[in-house]
Amino acid sequence: MNLLNIKIKTIMQISRLKKETFKTIPTKPGIYFFYTKKQTLIYIGKATNLRSRVKSYFQGSKTPRPIEEMIDEVATIKWEETDSVLEAIIIEGINIKKHQPKYNVLGKDDKSWNYLVITKEEFPRLKTFRLHDMKQLTEAARKKSFLKLFGPFPNLRAKETMKILQRIFNVSTCKPNQNRPCIYYQMNQCLGVCTGEISAKDYKRKVINPLSLFLSGKKKKLIADLEKDMRLASNHNNYEEAARLRDQIANLKRIHDVTLIDDSFLKTLLPSDKKIRIEGYDISNLGASGLVGSLVVFENGMAQKHEYKKFRIRGVKGQSDVDSLAEVLERRLKHDDWPLPDYFLVDGGKPQVNRAKRVLTAFNLKLPIIGIAKGPTRKKNDFILNPDNKKLQSFVIENENTLIQTRDEAHRFAINYQRQTRRIKRI
Repeated sequence: MNLLNIKIKTIMQISRLKKETFKTIPTKPGIYFFYTKKQTLIYIGKATNLRSRVKSYFQGSKTPRPIEEMIDEVATIKWEETDSVLEAIIIEGINIKKHQPKYNVLGKDDKSWNYLVITKEEFPRLKTFRLHDMKQLTEAARKKSFLKLFGPFPNLRAKETMKILQRIFNVSTCKPNQNRPCIYYQMNQCLGVCTGEISAKDYKRKVINPLSLFLSGKKKKLIADLEKDMRLASNHNNYEEAARLRDQIANLKRIHDVTLIDDSFLKTLLPSDKKIRIEGYDISNLGASGLVGSLVVFENGMAQKHEYKKFRIRGVKGQSDVDSLAEVLERRLKHDDWPLPDYFLVDGGKPQVNRAKRVLTAFNLKLPIIGIAKGPTRKKNDFILNPDNKKLQSFVIENENTLIQTRDEAHRFAINYQRQTRRIKRI
């Protein structure tokens, strides 16, 4: 079976499953499908860590009766990977709407299901509608108000989802032709609806059409289209538009969506009952005058934003990321009032990991350090750690996606802080 043109993997004969069998399931985010012996689809779910989530159903722990009844019927499991939590939410909603599995429909609560709609205006906007509220509208009212409708999506964190989509696709939230820039225009997240710089036709082509493709689960086609448009813009010497498209493609390939991880994802991230605390570090470097560092904290897979820290690099001459990381770690470790993590995570390879070890040694600390090395065009994340530490290797394998999310969040936080410092300098 091939859903949404994504390769599907299968585990047959659940009753004979051994512990080792689950190792064939990836630890990536994605969607899983439960089928009966007659190949009837009875449930679709999303997961941040597919292996942990699917495995949790078959560990013999006490579960609510509807879930027990469902598990008794499962004979086949299929799954598909996604690149992000946001895509898992979207593809889950698309498939539930298409297939109407029995146990998804039974647990359907109108208040926890939401639609994403594109309004029918000169400059269409993106809005959310609860399933309950949508049911109150007639078909005529829907056609009059909405250009396009997507969903419904279960357990959609509407506010956070809107922010991510608005940032990636430059969806307008301002009034048209006000002749004064809105705050999002100043942040390069509005294409000029407020100032009159973009026509309604171009807005639909540059914003609404790409957004619609993404919400339809067609990210690969969208990226291919954007890459084609980027080459055309560059060939016509429209370098500003080419740069905008380049950045949009990069954002689509590396979606920062940790804010979408809620309780429905939590137990799939870090299955242990013990609270696991990870500190993630990143250095953002735009020349010697633009060096900043970030510290983000994740506890049991959840971002602890109130504990994030920003660092402006003070004592490094030149543009050394390694020396900058050392400074950040030294300043952090001087704070005895900040709780120590179980794991330090740094964005970088062996130089960063080795330097971090030296800093921790100077403070008489023996805590595990993990590095993630990834070039701008490389698809694979290389984890840098002690090859003799089997326990640490096991932790990385089981929690790969959590670690990548932590690294990405540290990168996002550092970039945002750097932009703030640059704006202050310009003022």
